[in-house]
Amino acid sequence: MLKQGIILAGGKSSRMGTNKSLLPLGGKTSIEHIFNEMSLFTDEITIVANDPTLYRFLNTDIVADRYTGKGPLAGLESAMYYKKADLYFVAACDMPFVNKSVYDWLQKQISHYSAAVPIFNEKTHPLAGVYKREVLPKVQEQLAQNNLRMKSFFEHIDIKYVEDYNGIPRRVLEKHFFNMNHPDQYREAKLF
Repeated sequence: MLKQGIILAGGKSSRMGTNKSLLPLGGKTSIEHIFNEMSLFTDEITIVANDPTLYRFLNTDIVADRYTGKGPLAGLESAMYYKKADLYFVAACDMPFVNKSVYDWLQKQISHYSAAVPIFNEKTHPLAGVYKREVLPKVQEQLAQNNLRMKSFFEHIDIKYVEDYNGIPRRVLEKHFFNMNHPDQYREAKLF
């Protein structure tokens, strides 16, 4: 089974005021933390970014959105279009503390479903989910209709929503689902 990691780094970072993925945390950039963790459980990692030159230092495949300006759904589409795999593990570039144990658990939950999407603290986290290749035509359909919200795409696939994490410590989960959108969240991340 081929496992593809996807790091979505195409956002504008407008709330942060600077590129979130390149913010330093403990001697490494945010995206390096994600890349290093994802390399523990995937066969390959692709970064979806509109400026590939920013990420060449990671020595991995970088693709641009095929549907420009269409948000994370377009990022998912590009990675799936260019990279054939059985499972796609997604992380947003502003989630520096993603954890292998959470993705391993999501993979165990996917079974006959098309996707395993986590819910934590009553919030759905589509950009930390696991998706099967079979969802690609549905993603493309939604993009063609300009339905850009991940949740509208979810209405067209068979999803397993995961709320029970089988004893993964709460602190691990809080860090895994933490994302940095604002400067105060970046300051918080530096304290982790």
